Amino acid sequence: MTGMDNWDEELQNTRYQQIEQLIAWKKLEEARKLAVSLIQDTPDDPNAIALLAHICLHQDQYDQALHWAGQSLRHDPENTLAWFVRSNTYYTMEHWKSAMEAIVEGQRIDPYEPHYFFLRANICNKTSKFEEARDLLLKALEISPENALYLANLSYNEALLRHFPESRLLASKALRLEVESDLVYLYLAWSAERRNDYDDYLNMLKNAIRLDPDDQQIRKEYMEGLQKTYKLYRVLLYPSSLAKRMKPWQVLVIWIGLWIIFRPLVIVFIVLYYATYWITRLMVHVKLFGWNFRR
Repeated sequence: MTGMDNWDEELQNTRYQQIEQLIAWKKLEEARKLAVSLIQDTPDDPNAIALLAHICLHQDQYDQALHWAGQSLRHDPENTLAWFVRSNTYYTMEHWKSAMEAIVEGQRIDPYEPHYFFLRANICNKTSKFEEARDLLLKALEISPENALYLANLSYNEALLRHFPESRLLASKALRLEVESDLVYLYLAWSAERRNDYDDYLNMLKNAIRLDPDDQQIRKEYMEGLQKTYKLYRVLLYPSSLAKRMKPWQVLVIWIGLWIIFRPLVIVFIVLYYATYWITRLMVHVKLFGWNFRR
């Protein structure tokens, strides 16, 4: 390699680092302009194309993220960033089968990327495979032991398993490591809710929305959290929390049995639940925004 080649490579690496830093600072439009400029200069560079895919993912432009990740993989089928973006994009879109396929391939290429274990754990939690999720999170923490997000997720997982003291200890450790991440607070809010620590639940949601007030999921969670401050609504939610611990067929059998034996009571419960849901939702909206229903 000549001195000129070394210079070109160093310049390229510097441009990569600039783009990655802008992504970290959430200056996504600036990062995008630099990435596009880099691709124009080196149109066959899979790393530059993968960086653009990563920016599109952060901008919630999922189709474009998948497109550019695919273009990167066309030039380099084992590009680690492109597989990372593809896995996270399918996961965010809730395309679980495609997400798992991408994660498996991503882990084959980059077996020491802890975030893949984190994504797999979340998918397991969604299908009530809590023990399997716990094992995956522990593997992620073996690689990255001081990652507050993984600790917060493990706190939530322990709460799902009803290991409440362990959940609280993990939550405290996560907060000692990171107090400026909306995602950490969101997982800790879910953890507190599972432990029935509703004051802690609302406090975590307040911090999450403080850090990212425009995030629609956090805003939705915060409104639901305020609804749960009304005890009647929490009581009516109790059957759904029990159902989350059961297999789908068990829930179906119970509902059929209740419908056959206690049909009038089931109808009253359903009517009361929906009435309470919409009344408490209205009360929360008025509390937060007044009578402005455009928000």
